[in-house]
Amino acid sequence: MVNFVGAGCGAPDLITVRGARLIAQADVIIYAGSLVNPALLQSARQGCEIYNSAQMTLDEVIDVMAQAERSGKTTVRLHTGDPCLYGAIREQMDRLDALGIAYEICPGVSSFCGAAASLRAEYTLPGVSQTVIITRMAGRTPVPERERIAALAAHGATMVVFLSTGLLRGLSAALIQGGYAPDTPAAIVYKASWEDEKICRCTVAELAQTAADNGITRTALICVGGFLGDSYQLSKLYDAAFETEYRKAKT
Repeated sequence: MVNFVGAGCGAPDLITVRGARLIAQADVIIYAGSLVNPALLQSARQGCEIYNSAQMTLDEVIDVMAQAERSGKTTVRLHTGDPCLYGAIREQMDRLDALGIAYEICPGVSSFCGAAASLRAEYTLPGVSQTVIITRMAGRTPVPERERIAALAAHGATMVVFLSTGLLRGLSAALIQGGYAPDTPAAIVYKASWEDEKICRCTVAELAQTAADNGITRTALICVGGFLGDSYQLSKLYDAAFETEYRKAKT
């Protein structure tokens, strides 16, 4: 059995109870060494085989899983955040399907959730934005043409940009081209929930300079939108004049 486990956004105690249990029971752990907090490996049992996938190819990862399966061992594939976002798990699952190896997925706390917590922010503020766009800049890995940053920016929604810290000058230009005003609030959240977390608030136009001034070159999320501002509408959910299934309107 292979268990894909979301490690959470960084802090070791932000992994799920199930994820922590699976790590403690695993015979083999393959972890994303460039991103997963190594403190999570401290709960691995004695004798557990541990592999750093940052140094491995897809074929090598699958070979380790297949060998473990042949030996009757349980494998944890430990991904950063939640594996459904930029985790490259579909290609692994397809290979396991072809080999007849069973697997399950244990979700984790995504870094975009960790970033919101660190910012003390709500992405979906009434009157500001009810949509969150999770995306990335095109770099060495392309994105579909219809998902260019400028095209997505035209919605004016909350945007959380992954894997783009080294492309901030181009990101700023694309956001502004798409419709965000240069003074739209933005934030760079470096290693959300880690001990060395850093939060840099700025505007869309200031993203590249802010990152440079703070020495941030990787492992950061870019958050953009009016949700970082001061203006919003109160929720109808708790409005005394708004009737719900559980509460009569008060006049």
